[in-house]
Amino acid sequence: MAQENTPANFDYNSTRNKLILSEYGRNVQNMVKYIVALPTKEERNRYAQVVIDLMGFLNPHLRDVADFKHKLWDHLHIISGFQIDVDSPYPKPTEDAIHIKPEPLRYPNQRIRYKHYGKTIEMMIEKAKTIEEPERRKHMVQAIANFMKMAYVQWNKDSVADETILADLVALSKGELQIDETINLNKVEYRAPTHTQNNNNNRGGRTNQNNRGGTGGGGRSNNNPRSNNNQNNRNRSNGGGGKKY
Repeated sequence: MAQENTPANFDYNSTRNKLILSEYGRNVQNMVKYIVALPTKEERNRYAQVVIDLMGFLNPHLRDVADFKHKLWDHLHIISGFQIDVDSPYPKPTEDAIHIKPEPLRYPNQRIRYKHYGKTIEMMIEKAKTIEEPERRKHMVQAIANFMKMAYVQWNKDSVADETILADLVALSKGELQIDETINLNKVEYRAPTHTQNNNNNRGGRTNQNNRGGTGGGGRSNNNPRSNNNQNNRNRSNGGGGKKY
């Protein structure tokens, strides 16, 4: 009598060994495990070359990677848990080099005085302070003020007076950079999305087109059957020889 399948006899992934490199699948991992257990090095070399070719076939995108053969041999050692003993054409990788952890990223924790201007404005102001040529420094300061106005409008979605920008420029530069108050900064206006307006214009254009078509010589109103029927009924009621009811 055949043995009935019970839940204890099923082979679940949770009960299997961990899949080291999932892109190659469990069959390749089982093949590598078989190669590791082979008694002679000659057999291991022969079967390892077959598995390398199979790994390259299963992942053709690796052919676009520089020195992809080297990567395949490294993956072979990783799948074997660095236990396979074969004659590799490349140096055997070490476990420490494979599992090295990158250094943590350093995030900026500098204080920004005016967030709507950003840190770039502060760096530009510090750079402008080092300019000694008066004319060049003047143009640099004016360009910074124009950029500050654009950033202010984009952040607050509202207009701003030039006096406010000039006052913020003096505050950020600690009074070292100033600009003539008579100079007008570039005009910057916040524009809301206009997709609704475009849709309304399109609907209006179609309505106008229909109206023009109706009033022209080939318009719909002249060929409307309802209008013709109403006109015929009026003619009969006015004594066109028809019966009166």
